[in-house]
Amino acid sequence: MTTEFVVAIPTRMASTRLPGKPLREIAGRPMIAHVIERALHAGAREVVVATDDERIAEVARRACAQVCMTRTDHVSGTDRLAEVATRLRWPDELIVVNLQGDEPLAPPRGISAVAQLLAQSATPMATLCTVLRDAEELHSPACVKIVLDAAGHALYFSRAPIPFARDAFAANPASLPEGVEFLRHIGIYAYRAGFLRAFAALPPGRLEIIESLEQLRALEAGHAIAVAVSPEPFPAGVDTEADLQRVEAWLQNGQR
Repeated sequence: MTTEFVVAIPTRMASTRLPGKPLREIAGRPMIAHVIERALHAGAREVVVATDDERIAEVARRACAQVCMTRTDHVSGTDRLAEVATRLRWPDELIVVNLQGDEPLAPPRGISAVAQLLAQSATPMATLCTVLRDAEELHSPACVKIVLDAAGHALYFSRAPIPFARDAFAANPASLPEGVEFLRHIGIYAYRAGFLRAFAALPPGRLEIIESLEQLRALEAGHAIAVAVSPEPFPAGVDTEADLQRVEAWLQNGQR
């Protein structure tokens, strides 16, 4: 049975490393237009761009997305989407996929997979991961790692290498030990709209502040997060000029 869901894309013009990021052109189109196209191809009932900038809104409407103008003072994209859920009066059980506005290569199958995962789970929130196969990436704080329980729910997210293979890393920290599965978190989320509103109302958690990982707020508050391996790779998003060039080359090579 097809899962009904909406994709909400929080985006803003302010970016420290790449000013005006949503409207930077990739293959002749603004980046946000590529993100919207991916969401539409995923089979979303509707795609909503949440922004406080009319320039982004104009491009989003031309790309066949609905637009919800939000306040300018939101600390995070989740806060922005919680305002959207309230303003659009989404019912509590509606599945909302939070797709970042700097993910122009997000695979449609991955977007729909996180919605399907939540639909099949009793948890209020779901996300994706992928197997990590590079030791340098494992030790990089920019790469968020995740460990799961036996039911496929998140136990913890960290910027540190987890699980930490003590003896193997003591012997050779530059390689991945055999027989240990390491998982990289993919930053796409699905929530039920009621939980999205409740989550944004929670105070930041202690571990969330330490690790600078918002998803830890849910775990600290006692909420389960369902996790599954993405059905296909999620190429990295866009944060820098080099990232823009990488995505441009990817699309020019005919990869979708």
